[in-house]
Amino acid sequence: MAERSTAAVDVADNSGDEPLTAEAGKATSDGVGTETKADKEAQAAGTDTKGAAADTSAPELHSGHKLARRYRLEECVTRLDGFSSWRAVDEKLRRAVGVHVLPADHPRARPVLAAARSAALLGDPRFVQVLDAVEENDLVYVVHEWLPDATELTAVLASGPLEPHDAYQLVSQVSQAMAAAHREGLAHLRLNPGSVLRTESGQYRIRGLAVMAALRGISSDHPQRTDTEAIGALLYAALTQRWPYERDAYGLSGLPKGVGLIAPDQVRAGVHRGLSELAMRALVNDGATASRQDQPCTTPEELSKAVAAMPRIRPPEPTFTAPDAFQRTTYQQGVYGQPPHRGRPSLATGPAAPVPPPPPLQSRTGKVLKWTVSALLIAALGLGSWQLADTLLKEEKKSPPSRSQPKGNDDKPTKPVSKPIKIVNAKELFVPGSDPQNPAQVEHTYDGDSSTSWRTNSFKDGPAFAPTVKKGVGIIYDLGSKRTLSSVSLGLQYGGSYTQVSLYATNSLTPSVSPSAPVASFKKIDSVKTTSKSAELKNKGKVKARYVLVWFTALPYSPPEQNFPNPYKQAITNVKFTG
Repeated sequence: MAERSTAAVDVADNSGDEPLTAEAGKATSDGVGTETKADKEAQAAGTDTKGAAADTSAPELHSGHKLARRYRLEECVTRLDGFSSWRAVDEKLRRAVGVHVLPADHPRARPVLAAARSAALLGDPRFVQVLDAVEENDLVYVVHEWLPDATELTAVLASGPLEPHDAYQLVSQVSQAMAAAHREGLAHLRLNPGSVLRTESGQYRIRGLAVMAALRGISSDHPQRTDTEAIGALLYAALTQRWPYERDAYGLSGLPKGVGLIAPDQVRAGVHRGLSELAMRALVNDGATASRQDQPCTTPEELSKAVAAMPRIRPPEPTFTAPDAFQRTTYQQGVYGQPPHRGRPSLATGPAAPVPPPPPLQSRTGKVLKWTVSALLIAALGLGSWQLADTLLKEEKKSPPSRSQPKGNDDKPTKPVSKPIKIVNAKELFVPGSDPQNPAQVEHTYDGDSSTSWRTNSFKDGPAFAPTVKKGVGIIYDLGSKRTLSSVSLGLQYGGSYTQVSLYATNSLTPSVSPSAPVASFKKIDSVKTTSKSAELKNKGKVKARYVLVWFTALPYSPPEQNFPNPYKQAITNVKFTG
């Protein structure tokens, strides 16, 4: 699809674009005084990104004002260039939302509406979603998601650079999301640390797709290159805690003047070499890269493929400090197995004296008891010897072959030992008419790390899905070739009421059998219903298949959480295939 020359829309902005005070604006995530590369391109093309609407006054709105008798404005977080951004409440659905408002006669009102509607059609959960775009009563307003528990990358980087695994996840998720947006003809053009949010689960969400550029009047002749360089700048900042240009921006110090663009691993010691080279390939598009072998990345798609080609960076191993009780050994020379002292502790430093044996029985009763026990032992030994001799005589009368081997040792074949089957790839099963769950988390189900997971969305009703709402949710696993499964074990995050999960298989993902096809096109292998945090499915029919679907049709109840306000949900922490 051909590249768009104009930006679409900023989908969701939790904190607005600019602060209300000029002093706060010096360090804002969208920097009133910060000139970005997109701003320079717009100025070169004759477009003023700051003052095009300076003469258009923002609508006179106030807290408590309602739009469409539904959206109650709560707090103004931005007022700039004739538009304002608000934190609001959707009284119909009882949820927090964000709203951008500008006059209907504003010169950017039509582009903003068009950009918002285009971004809303994308429906990609990696972007903060546009919920409504309306022109009403001489106003144009765009309603978007509000994520109160997500954190701006600006705030994350204020505490220091990211670990290599976190930086890898950042560039991987953002480049994949932007590649998907550009395939639909949508550009961002305002990607920066203020437009990327990190959730508590470690996922990254992008706000402002197309909308923010439309609000600012920004356009670009090379939108894919602009967004790619912006992702490179994000990765550079994540690795070094420095902005890759001379000017300070987004609360980060710029590079020293006169040194030019230097690789992240030359700015800070210990930076991952592969990620450093990747940042330079995305930032420098004039042929000069940090690696002599690799070409620059000029589109998010190229950058996404370059990230995928890297050796995977695993999360750091959790540190464990054993308590003192586990650090001490229970064995000490001379006292192993002794009960603890009950009196005053001894001050001697040498080994403790061994416990003396009890004195022998010396009384007449003791002597009688000893002789009785001895007689019983002699009798038992004689009886045992006679039985052993009788058994040996009987065995000699039998044919030699019957005594050569114990019966039954080789009569039955040895049961084969199950071996783990490697998972090559995986993706969510997307049924037309339903929403995706968390496609970026799928790889967490087989990364060997039980602290990471793939989570479903949360639902109001359950445990079973309402057929009119959704048939189910699940993941298709690619085993690389046809394999005979023996079992599939699942580690789950929630127990609760109950979880219903089934196992399906197919040998090819053709246009008629694809991740968007109905489950009926797969062969069902097994189904279980469990109230615990684990499940095991069996392949009793020894079906051979390359693609295996783990499919949930009922999710357990658990208390609502941040980002998961509804009670019915489930998560896979680990999946293992054996065959």
